[in-house]
Amino acid sequence: MEDSEIIRLYNARSEEAISETAQKYGHYCHSIAMNILSNEEDAEESVNDTWYAAWQSIPPQRPQILSAFLARLTRNFSLDRWRKLRAFKRGGGERSEERFSRNAE
Repeated sequence: MEDSEIIRLYNARSEEAISETAQKYGHYCHSIAMNILSNEEDAEESVNDTWYAAWQSIPPQRPQILSAFLARLTRNFSLDRWRKLRAFKRGGGERSEERFSRNAE
């Protein structure tokens, strides 16, 4: 299906838009997420977030290049997830207040 037809489905608020997007760009978005996250479950979550964000964004947005629009969404969600996971590992799961209060004792 052509991108213009997929965007028309989004504008018509047809749920078929998501399935057509996933069929055409699912592997592409998944590979972007996997390259950043290196974890199947996290990559799948980022791709699902991408579909949801596309559903919420179109309309009013009308992306000129659908693949670039979806790639940017996927990259941003994946990087946000990567930063969150990295911060959690760095802190050992503790909140900053707990670390400071233990150090003060």
